[in-house]
Amino acid sequence: MYSRYAERQGWCVELLDAHATELKGFKAVIFSIEGDHVYSRLKFEGGVHRVQRVPVTEASGRIHTSAVTVAVLPEAEEVDVKIGREDLRIDVFRSSGPGGQSVNTTDSAVRITHIPTGLVVSCQDEKSQLKNKNKAMKILRSRLLDQILAEQASERAEARRTMVGSGDRSERIRTYNFPQNRVTDHRINLTLYQLDAMMDGDLDRVIEELITADQAERLKELD
Repeated sequence: MYSRYAERQGWCVELLDAHATELKGFKAVIFSIEGDHVYSRLKFEGGVHRVQRVPVTEASGRIHTSAVTVAVLPEAEEVDVKIGREDLRIDVFRSSGPGGQSVNTTDSAVRITHIPTGLVVSCQDEKSQLKNKNKAMKILRSRLLDQILAEQASERAEARRTMVGSGDRSERIRTYNFPQNRVTDHRINLTLYQLDAMMDGDLDRVIEELITADQAERLKELD
């Protein structure tokens, strides 16, 4: 459904991972979509989707209900670490380690403290104070980048947990009823008898309705 919708929009889809089941289905599928306004149009798809269908193995024609959780997350962008002078405290001191003629006799060692985070980096390998400072700054940038990426990963994990929820059917945001060719989005009370078209990637009607409802809610909050 989503891959066909992406094709309609001219977006690029890349399968990242998939775990098939013995029942010719999938336990989990991870894929990326790249293109203009991808996240703004697909972000409302995150949540529990309920499926009602009659399996081919069902002899009596009973409708079976199952649920799938969908998480839609923006891809983390590359982070440029920008450090302002006011964020740094730079101290120089005499090297304490073994060295040559001038390493232990001049204030060539450098200690840089990144005030906002409390990260401290020291460097005293070089005879030159400037070289030690440049080395320390390089290490500091790397450590700050690592910290930022770790925080991003934590935020993304929390966003996924919030979006997916427990996976319980009671948390459903949308129901797909195949016998009736019906799809219902419970958040905006929208019901369409166009499930076959949606499975073929025609999601515009539902997505536009969700975007309109979200904008209306935001305006209401401003008022």
